[in-house]
Amino acid sequence: MGRYAAGVDYGSLSGRAVLVDLDTGKELAASVFAYPHGVMTRELPDGTPLPDDWAVQDPQDYLEVLRRTIPQVLRESGVSPEDVIAVGVDCTANTALPVRTDGKPLCFLPEFASHPHAWMKMWKHHAAQPLADRMTELAEERGEGWLPFYGGRVSSEWSLPKLWQIVREDEEVCRAADRWVEAADWLVWQLCGKLTPNACAAGYKAFWRKGEGYPLDFLEALDPRLALAVREKLGGDPLPPGSLAGFVTKHGAALTGLAPGTAVAVGGVDAHACVPAAGIDGPGQLLAIIGTSTCHMLMADRPIAVPGICSAVEDGILPGWWGYEAGQSCVGDGFAWYLDNCLPGSCREEARQEGKNLHAWLRERASRLRPGESGLLALDWWNGNRSVLTDASLSGTIVGLTLRTRPEEIYRALLEATAYGARVIVEDYRAHGLTVDRFVAAGGIPLKDPLMMQIYADVLGLPVHIAGSAQGPALGSAILAAAAAGKKRGGFAGVSEAVRALGWQKDTVYHPIPEHAAVYDRLFAEYRKLHDYFGHENSVMKRLRAIRAGET
Repeated sequence: MGRYAAGVDYGSLSGRAVLVDLDTGKELAASVFAYPHGVMTRELPDGTPLPDDWAVQDPQDYLEVLRRTIPQVLRESGVSPEDVIAVGVDCTANTALPVRTDGKPLCFLPEFASHPHAWMKMWKHHAAQPLADRMTELAEERGEGWLPFYGGRVSSEWSLPKLWQIVREDEEVCRAADRWVEAADWLVWQLCGKLTPNACAAGYKAFWRKGEGYPLDFLEALDPRLALAVREKLGGDPLPPGSLAGFVTKHGAALTGLAPGTAVAVGGVDAHACVPAAGIDGPGQLLAIIGTSTCHMLMADRPIAVPGICSAVEDGILPGWWGYEAGQSCVGDGFAWYLDNCLPGSCREEARQEGKNLHAWLRERASRLRPGESGLLALDWWNGNRSVLTDASLSGTIVGLTLRTRPEEIYRALLEATAYGARVIVEDYRAHGLTVDRFVAAGGIPLKDPLMMQIYADVLGLPVHIAGSAQGPALGSAILAAAAAGKKRGGFAGVSEAVRALGWQKDTVYHPIPEHAAVYDRLFAEYRKLHDYFGHENSVMKRLRAIRAGET
């Protein structure tokens, strides 16, 4: 009879569960389930069209993850449900949905199935950008003290611009919604029968501050309807990571196959959950979770207002520390876009003949290029810029294309662009007094792309360490769940104890190559010029979007 914890991580396109042995730290089993409806950007399931910049999902897909993955890891491992002492859940954020008092999503009700605002808005729903801009303007005018801790600018990816969009655009949905709830909190609700907001999402994505709550005076000045919605629909005291939300109910047991009474941790945000999985329990180590997008997590012992970061939240990542978050909106998504839309058929055929997937085929050819050889420089803004410009209306670009440019040169330029974007963030942290003495990369890409990791080391001028688990957020959620269960239930006495016992990094380290780093310093200087020109001086990207949208 052992001690085990389950962690369930919800990404942009799929959910996955892991089962962890708390005595050895070994991940015994993992299961992944892709969302049947994926990300809906053009239309709802009934054909209702969606405007530009929308991104919604079906909450039923999230329930299916619980139904399929947890029973699968139990079967695969042979572990009895009674020996699983705790379960934790994390999601992308802000991914949120309007629900009734009993937790039923409005989109499940026939009368709301054709209402876009009744569905789950995922993190990359950018249709509220004008509202986010208005929030920034008013906060600046009023000198709001919280704004500098959110990088000085409100993002359309956060909770309150999305809620305000509902308030302004769909009165029926607004009236019918008893709660506007983070996806992770909704899933915890399904497991333990109790809505328990998590401080991570509330702090980073909804301006909630420990000891202060939500900025209701500001919201009242902005729009009294939004202030009322926050009072009524975001109620409850958020709890920090590693806190106990409740215990699995009969309903939760039927949904997952776990035993009733299993401890349930408060929900969390996927990127932040990676920090404990990487064995990080204090300041100085920057963790970059690299996937479709990248989040850059860092902890410190004091609050510092850093312009251009996403947020700084007390107890936001782990209890007892200020957690800083910055990010890049387009990393793996940009590579996928290139393969899906720009790669010649001849390349696909060559890769097929060589028995390689397209990424591996391109990576091999790109690795033969020396830094600067392509003559290309790209801005990694295909999905906007999260840090340090906080502007979803920006777009990507490539400079230096000629008739001789090869596909692998463009691919390498896209890889390099994401490394330059990461360096902007590291320099921003350091310039404002935060310590970054170790760079740790997490996620599937760092585990399988040595070229990209070497480029990062060369561009950053730092050794790049690799987090051990391929399922970092799920492992992190399991670690926090084991802490939430507590010593008496077979878990750990606290979060730090759980992190030190179960989190880990690989032995692999990528060191900067001096001659490469020297070239990349020159290229990065040019990147900064492009960054500042298109980010601050010339709004051509925004004008092009306006022309596309038919604006005058």
